[in-house]
Amino acid sequence: MWKIFKKELTELVRDRKTLIFMIALPVLVFPLIFGLVAFVAANAIQDAQTKVLKYALVGEQFAPEFANTLQQDTEHFKLITVTEGQDFKQLIKEQKVDFVLVVPSTFSDNLFDVGQQKLQLHLNDASLNMVYGRVNDIVKEISKHRQQTAFADLGLGELQQQALLEPILLEKHNIADKREDWGEKIGGMVPYLIFILCFQGAMFPAADLGAGEKERGTLETLLISPIERYKIVLAKFFTLCFSGSVTAMLTISSMAVWGIVLSQGMAIEIVTEFMAAISVLDFILMFLMLVPVVAIFASVLLSLSIYARSNKEAQGYMGVLVIFVIIPVMLAMLPGVTLDGGWAWVPLTNVALAMKELIKGTMDYFALFAIFGSTAIIAGGLIAFCVYWFNREKVLFR
Repeated sequence: MWKIFKKELTELVRDRKTLIFMIALPVLVFPLIFGLVAFVAANAIQDAQTKVLKYALVGEQFAPEFANTLQQDTEHFKLITVTEGQDFKQLIKEQKVDFVLVVPSTFSDNLFDVGQQKLQLHLNDASLNMVYGRVNDIVKEISKHRQQTAFADLGLGELQQQALLEPILLEKHNIADKREDWGEKIGGMVPYLIFILCFQGAMFPAADLGAGEKERGTLETLLISPIERYKIVLAKFFTLCFSGSVTAMLTISSMAVWGIVLSQGMAIEIVTEFMAAISVLDFILMFLMLVPVVAIFASVLLSLSIYARSNKEAQGYMGVLVIFVIIPVMLAMLPGVTLDGGWAWVPLTNVALAMKELIKGTMDYFALFAIFGSTAIIAGGLIAFCVYWFNREKVLFR
């Protein structure tokens, strides 16, 4: 059995495609992709905030204060003259203007006479343009000035003004520390990425270990050798487990190292504190919980690979399984789904929930018995099925 395992492992290491998914993706490619996405997103937001917005103001004679504020800020706004009766929607679609601000004729500085007033802002809000936010900042500033003027006319002091604006103020005292707060925000995505990487780390070699050997004609050589079939299956199974486990270990290690390196390089104190708060034991537990998960993936993938006639057919079957990997992780992200009661026994979902709790620092370690128990039982059953499947001639020689 171990000779077959060594042979499969040697062939695995020689396969460049497998090495890319086992090493390059978790260590280099994914951090690079996430960094690039963050960089592009930051630049897009910066461009949207600093872009000179072309605008048209209808009824400016009724709101000279707004007109003057916009016209004076030439670094961010540019006035475009439009004729009366033009189609605002068409002007915005043709990108002649970014927005049109319409001031009603009833607009007045005296709040006591007209009450609350409304301005109409016409814009295309389907893209990241921040038009509404930038115009709303100006509206808020002028509204604040008018409030202060109205309060001064009424002879109200500062305390009375605050009481009128907010009669009751609800103060929030969050008992969660920074680690728990950040863990709740990002803890659900970490298992999602790790599960996908572990699955892909085992998927590509699995297609070659079963269907690939059928195509090359080397499976018959193994079958006529004086080795029990279950040992052949276990050798291939351990090869897939090794591949998936290495991917899992590299993913977790890469997540920890890149998080610390990037946080220090960018001087992000919160991220540094968050990564430092996750202990070595937590990372070890994450890896150990992934071992039976990888065993589940390996058993299912090897069974499909043995059943398939060709490498292409095997990859077609395995591609469909990705959705069954994603769904349990998505369940762990739903509100109200916690590592309590029955959820601790639900395979894959329980591991995703446990990883989230470990990241948050709120893990109930007694739940590990249910997590390891359920996943180990399912993994054992699937390994037994894989051995049974390999012993069927109708499956091997379809």
